[in-house]
Amino acid sequence: MSERIYLNNDWKFAEQFEASMTEAAYDDSAMQNVRLPHTCKETPLHYFDEHCYQMISGYRRVIEAEKAWEGKKILLTIDGAAHDSEVFLNGEKVGEHHCGYTAFTMDISGVLRYGEKNILVVKVDSREDLNIPPFGYVIDYMTYGGIYRDVYLDIKNKDHIEDIFIRTDIGQMDDQNAELISEVTVQRTQEGLFLKQSLKNKKTGEYQPLGESEISGTSMQLSYPVENVILWELEHPELYEVKTELICDGKLMDERIDRIGFRRAEFKKDGFYLNGKKIKLRGLNRHQSYPYVGYAMPKSMQQLDADILKRELGVNAVRTSHYPQSHYFIERCDEIGLLVFTEIPGWQHIGDAAWKDQAVENVRDMVKQYRNHTSIILWGVRINESQDDDAFYRRTNEAAHEFDDSRPTGGVRANRKSSLLEDVYTYNDFVHDGKAKGCEPKKNVTSDMEKPYLISEYNGHMYPTKTFDWEEHRAEHALRHANVLDAVAAEEDIAGCFGWCMFDYNTHKDFGSGDRICYHGVMDMFRNPKLAAAVYACQQEKEPVLELSSSMDIGEHPGCNRGETYIFTNADKVRMYKNDRFIKEYSAADSPYTHLKHGPILIDDFIGDALQEEHMKPGQEAGVKKALNAFTRFGFAKLPKSIYATGIWLILRYHMNMEEAVRLYNKYIGDWGGTSTTYRFEAVMVDVSTRQERVVKTIIKEPMTERKISAVADHENLIDAESYDVAEVRIQAQDEHGNILPFYNEPLTFETEGPIEIIGPKTVALQGGMGGAYVKSKRLQPGEKQNAALIIRDCDTEIKIGFTVQSERNF
Repeated sequence: MSERIYLNNDWKFAEQFEASMTEAAYDDSAMQNVRLPHTCKETPLHYFDEHCYQMISGYRRVIEAEKAWEGKKILLTIDGAAHDSEVFLNGEKVGEHHCGYTAFTMDISGVLRYGEKNILVVKVDSREDLNIPPFGYVIDYMTYGGIYRDVYLDIKNKDHIEDIFIRTDIGQMDDQNAELISEVTVQRTQEGLFLKQSLKNKKTGEYQPLGESEISGTSMQLSYPVENVILWELEHPELYEVKTELICDGKLMDERIDRIGFRRAEFKKDGFYLNGKKIKLRGLNRHQSYPYVGYAMPKSMQQLDADILKRELGVNAVRTSHYPQSHYFIERCDEIGLLVFTEIPGWQHIGDAAWKDQAVENVRDMVKQYRNHTSIILWGVRINESQDDDAFYRRTNEAAHEFDDSRPTGGVRANRKSSLLEDVYTYNDFVHDGKAKGCEPKKNVTSDMEKPYLISEYNGHMYPTKTFDWEEHRAEHALRHANVLDAVAAEEDIAGCFGWCMFDYNTHKDFGSGDRICYHGVMDMFRNPKLAAAVYACQQEKEPVLELSSSMDIGEHPGCNRGETYIFTNADKVRMYKNDRFIKEYSAADSPYTHLKHGPILIDDFIGDALQEEHMKPGQEAGVKKALNAFTRFGFAKLPKSIYATGIWLILRYHMNMEEAVRLYNKYIGDWGGTSTTYRFEAVMVDVSTRQERVVKTIIKEPMTERKISAVADHENLIDAESYDVAEVRIQAQDEHGNILPFYNEPLTFETEGPIEIIGPKTVALQGGMGGAYVKSKRLQPGEKQNAALIIRDCDTEIKIGFTVQSERNF
């Protein structure tokens, strides 16, 4: 049987590697005690020099190899170390790896000293002048450094399962029967080995035997029919466990359990199909970075990002730009039904022959390491936005298809009519600038109309947006995302699109806003939503959404003219009230975004039936209402010509004058110089069977009189197991109605009680009324449980969030 032992604790770290670290006699007392995942350098939130994390660092720890391990196969795996690594055991080099985004495994059986203490040292080079992808020229994201994913040992028998690639064939699903196909590779020292497989539903049931076969050689394909399968769907991502056992003379030599889903994912020339049903991919790009620690976050934070994408942002797909990301993230995508487009490391630059060789190796590693994830539907085998290089890209495509012929390849480019060696033409479409069309039609871009077409990026650098930008900028950012989504939805032969991007991220001096941040996200770095996030959230229907593009404070707008105000909702109806007086009811049919199920809705009436108080004639009342609402949106200087015609008609027909017009404007529209107005918006859902209506969410907009700090942790029970745990606390300054105060940029301080610590500084300033904190568990004794707390203070408020820290380590 196999046993896995995680080696994430008890490491020593130094920013400067020394060759003598590999010696047993080396004095490591001056090295820093660290746990993995670890970043070689914590950074400020912004305004720092990216050279600070570029170093050749050293990690050192002791492995106590049990005497009982002798005669077994001992494999050491490092899941991710950025970016070039050499590994030493007891002074002997046992492995090296030249990619910061894929795992590597070393057989250390012959070097371990059993029954003794062994010295394990990892030399990690995080300099950005390495001749490996993604390096070689400028890069629009920081690459950080350190051992930022898990490290573990697998203790196996000499005869063991080396690898399994599992595929499913659901046929036409006429009878709910399918086929489970496994390509199994084993390491063997004897004859008479059998492979036995069984299957169970992840949620219910026991393992049901599939079959048993004697294995000849070191690899074989197993194929078994499976009856009454439940398909893996986006909203019901049913998972199964496949147990594969290696048996000799009735004795279990090794066992492996893999999670899979039965599904058929297909890109066709007219779009993407899942289990025979056409689905428009609606996704966002994700970097794997976080404030302060870069890539170094544990399982809980990786899973949280997947949950945010699916449940808060309502997308059905994610692109792991621009490299393979944590298995914990992808596993969560498997669990919740989030489709994944993953790709090899790189950004625009193609290097020399050795660089290309490494890129091809990266394809092999990516495919072999991630191919059992049901959620992955597309392999990215081009360097992001690189130029054509047919000889190079023939090799990358061949490598992907060699190790997985069940999935198509794509390659992200920024060029139209590019050489197409991949199965899907994936293109970064930045045509939309706020006025131009939302996207290019497929025929204008692809070099082969018979192949599928997918938009891999849009927006992003076309309109950077900060949480503290003025209101109209934030609204324009949201509408640009809606414009592209609506345009893509109208194109029947575009498989879908991935917006740039999920959240803001640190970048190099050559990019961003000068503070080392690219403000391209629909969320900030702490995963707080900008207004654009509501455009995506509206497209899901599990959680009610109601947002407004304005605080309704007229002084935020030039000339105190409101401009256009939009409602973002997934409700059936939205009722608008002004000073408790009903104005108008809006529905999805009122949205100009006719191809989105829930597009932004323009508010075009601020008066309702209030003019009845003036006892005007019907024609006059309609004309005055039209004119006043136009003044609200456009102001006097930008009035449409039709409104001037209406004004002249009112003067001639009803003898109205400017004094009367000003009085009516001040009474029914303008807040300037008068009493402020209270607006209320109610999102209403209608039961399709009973037609009963219920209010599911309410927004109230009025001048604030109270300020409060809201702080919400994603989870409060921290589990210290294979590594430390982290909770994210999202913080917002709000008014008494829960509206964000976007210009509250004041400082907060953090204090902890109990076995937790803060990642990053203990004093931070909110930006755009929002910010965050990361709380990290401290190491406890096995089985121990303690209470802890995070205390957040501003100038006059104190919030205390309680946590429990529980150790589930058994070593």
